[in-house]
Amino acid sequence: MSSGCSATSPTTADEGTYRDESGHIHPEHGAGARVTATPSGILCRMITKLRAGAAQWTVVVPVVSFVVLALTWHEDLPGWVVGVVACFLVAAVLSAVHHAEVIAHWSGEPFGSLVLAVAVTVIEVALIVTLMADGGAKSSTLARDTVFAAVMITCNGILGLSILVAAVKYRTAVFNAEGTGAALACIAALATLSLVLPTFTTSSPGPQFSTTQLTYAATASLVVYGMFVATQTVRHRDYFLAVNTEGRVLDEEEHATPPTLRAAGVSLLLLGVALVSVVGLAKGVSPTIEKAVEDAGLPHAVVGVVIAMMVLLPETIAALRAAVRNRVQTSLNLALGSALASIGLTIPAVAIASSWLPGPLVLGLDPAHMVLLTLTVVLGILTVIPRRATPLQGAVHLAVLAGYVVLAVNP
Repeated sequence: MSSGCSATSPTTADEGTYRDESGHIHPEHGAGARVTATPSGILCRMITKLRAGAAQWTVVVPVVSFVVLALTWHEDLPGWVVGVVACFLVAAVLSAVHHAEVIAHWSGEPFGSLVLAVAVTVIEVALIVTLMADGGAKSSTLARDTVFAAVMITCNGILGLSILVAAVKYRTAVFNAEGTGAALACIAALATLSLVLPTFTTSSPGPQFSTTQLTYAATASLVVYGMFVATQTVRHRDYFLAVNTEGRVLDEEEHATPPTLRAAGVSLLLLGVALVSVVGLAKGVSPTIEKAVEDAGLPHAVVGVVIAMMVLLPETIAALRAAVRNRVQTSLNLALGSALASIGLTIPAVAIASSWLPGPLVLGLDPAHMVLLTLTVVLGILTVIPRRATPLQGAVHLAVLAGYVVLAVNP
């Protein structure tokens, strides 16, 4: 905006003066006399108010979205209300991304990525357990479908898009192979132990764990995820920091002043409110999604895919914004960290909840999905080893995601 909206266009003139309709300043008896507003002054005041409103939307949206959630909770929503709820859902996602970036700027990487990944996953777990409790036997595969969808979306969708965006803009996408490889190894191990192994066990009928096996899988998931967080934040934090083309760690956004502790605290609170609103509103529109899926004759697994896509929107947007700034490692921290958190926190939670959930807990993948998981891990290894990637690698990962979506819609 031009400098026309500056302090030279006040509504009250300087002490002892007034401004006539032509804009000239004249002496006036008495200080602080009211002035005649000029068209440019009115325009400037309007622009100032719009700027102030734009600066406050990230504060207002989470609160209003939470109010909408409270008003629509456990209500049968007509079509137009679902549309309104969807709009607030998108707005809450955008505000969550903003507050996550404020926290990331204050705390530095990789803590910012970890906060967003864990916060979203905790709320996602609550959503899965709630839907499984309400859905009965038909929701027995919801945890498996949602977790696997999260793995495919993050390890192929978010990762592929981030690499593609950064590589197109900066020729190659550069990242730290030590940290990215460690995250990928944890994902491969936990996904195999939790989602592949149940298909081949014989203690329980069907692709399910026995109680002992489920206890082991839940414990292993929690321990491995805890070790990963300790490695990421304490022992080898430098493995998860953004690097330049020479492999040197980039400075922490030195061009901008970090937010204060108070601002970071407010953003943390509003991030929690926004994420609760995102998942709660997603639950509110999920009956409409389930009905649409059923009316379209699609498999019930599509519901898990849609839920995972909605819940992972904050990470997706935050990762793409980091990729645009050539901080690909931050994007990969978000993508792989979200996948790992989804497995490491969801499996223990549903293992505990299975003691009172009405239906069985089916975790084993079918053969086609096991092939896709294997392909994802192999591609991930080949992408990580060179420490840099071109648009080709991003496109390959996106092709695998597209194949997963096609098989979800048409098994």
